[in-house]
Amino acid sequence: MHPLLQIKDLTIEFTQDKITVPAVQNISFNTTKGKLTAIVGESGSGKSLTALSILQLLPKQSVFKGEILFSQDGKEQVAINNLSEKEINKIRGNRIAMIFQEPMTSLNPVFTCGYQVMETLIRHQKISKKEARLKTIKLFEQVELPDPVSMINRYPHQISGGQKQRVMIAMAMSCQPDLLIADEPTTALDVRVQKNILQLIKNLQQQNNMSVLLITHDLGLVADVADDIIVMYKGAIVEQGKAIDILKDPKHPYTKALLACRPSANSKGKKLTVLKDAAEIIHEIPSSSTENRNSGKTILSVQSLEVSFPSHKNIFGKTTSFFKAVDNVSFDVKQNEIAGLVGESGCGKTTLGRAILQLVKPTAGNIILNGKDINTMPANELRHIRKDLQIVFQDPYGSLNPRISIGSAIQEALKVHKLYQNNKVRKEKVIDMLEKVQLPAEYFKRYPHQFSGGQRQRICIARALALDPSFLIFDESVSALDVSVQAGILNMINDLKAEMNFTSIFISHDLSVVHYISDRIMVMNKGKIIESGTADEVYFNPAMEYTQQLIDAIPGKKLHYSS
Repeated sequence: MHPLLQIKDLTIEFTQDKITVPAVQNISFNTTKGKLTAIVGESGSGKSLTALSILQLLPKQSVFKGEILFSQDGKEQVAINNLSEKEINKIRGNRIAMIFQEPMTSLNPVFTCGYQVMETLIRHQKISKKEARLKTIKLFEQVELPDPVSMINRYPHQISGGQKQRVMIAMAMSCQPDLLIADEPTTALDVRVQKNILQLIKNLQQQNNMSVLLITHDLGLVADVADDIIVMYKGAIVEQGKAIDILKDPKHPYTKALLACRPSANSKGKKLTVLKDAAEIIHEIPSSSTENRNSGKTILSVQSLEVSFPSHKNIFGKTTSFFKAVDNVSFDVKQNEIAGLVGESGCGKTTLGRAILQLVKPTAGNIILNGKDINTMPANELRHIRKDLQIVFQDPYGSLNPRISIGSAIQEALKVHKLYQNNKVRKEKVIDMLEKVQLPAEYFKRYPHQFSGGQRQRICIARALALDPSFLIFDESVSALDVSVQAGILNMINDLKAEMNFTSIFISHDLSVVHYISDRIMVMNKGKIIESGTADEVYFNPAMEYTQQLIDAIPGKKLHYSS
């Protein structure tokens, strides 16, 4: 019996300025019907290009070499890389379906979710609109969307990230494909939503006896769902085999390092493993930088804080009801402490962070920073203390001006607050900050698009810390990064905290990351802080069922790996 998909000697190259660069180098693997195969590797490893090549979706400037054989309905294998556009279109979305990484950009914002699934059914199965509607409702039930009938008429912006991903899965499953390709389907989703999406894909795979090719940068993520694992590094396959064998006894140093990068229960107080080269795993010595060495002095005191938004208005435009995003929240943050704030999307954690920064105006309560209530402070006075209160956002690219060099972007903040006597001294300060975040001085004149995601996040951290703030908020600052890049950023934050003695709130939906980086943890749900305590107390002995659910959803938590 032929494998469902067989890739032979695949090479993908790009040519620029007469220089040829191989992105995928001579890889071969098979996928079997009824199995879930995970391709794991960091950004730039070639895993997504491999998936795109299967459906002939590679960029026009790429050069393809090798063979991709596909067997549908148990028939003889066909070299789909040689099919015409018309022939491949009969396979795309029909026999081979794909779920892309970002559902918001994959769904058309001007059409309802139901229409977009129905369109796929009508095109490939040649059925009536009425039949397509009924099938779409059944698909929405199958992917466990709430109120499937009303979901038909909702637009993508009206539903959550997890729900959008379920719509994409329903669309991909609509024609009962033989092969489903899922390209990073859970990136930046809450850990509970992430776990549910992966389990949904696994259940659908088993129910429909189809093959799934799951692409991810997180090896721990696939521990509970993958049958087989392929590990890619710099365009090459460095290890492949049964998932249970690779996870329990990885052979290649890169695979071992990927497993060791993610924060675990026993990694607190130590530097995380980072990747510098596939042949070298860097095991850092234990670090005391995560120890709580606060002086007991309160830097920030949040008292009975509320933030409300209008939820309904009458025909005259008057607000008749409000939604409380932050509901009577109180806590203190001590000097040189990292307070972790964890919860799912919509719990109010980002709104709370923005309210502390006065980017959102609180409805009630007090925010005392260094003894002054910034919630009642006049605008001109607030402007003067802005430098003491900084934030590092989730999306570093959106935080940087693409037309300004990164050196100028950091220097601009120093100019605005009239720090240092001239531009020469300011430039020296900027270079010093770049070196502190492990970026060389010559990067001063480079632009944001010339950096990776992890490097851009280091730049944003350098910009925030250049002002020597007494208080810093990290808002989901590592959630979309590769696990190895994430490890490097977390190590750097710990080192900078020890050197610069800043105080901060670290916001995340991932409790394993929050436990690693924080001295104390606050768990937020539906606008309220429902549990708080030391990092170890909350992580190892949660008092609330919701906190336990967040812990249970940590990717690869049950995976026991010892180097």
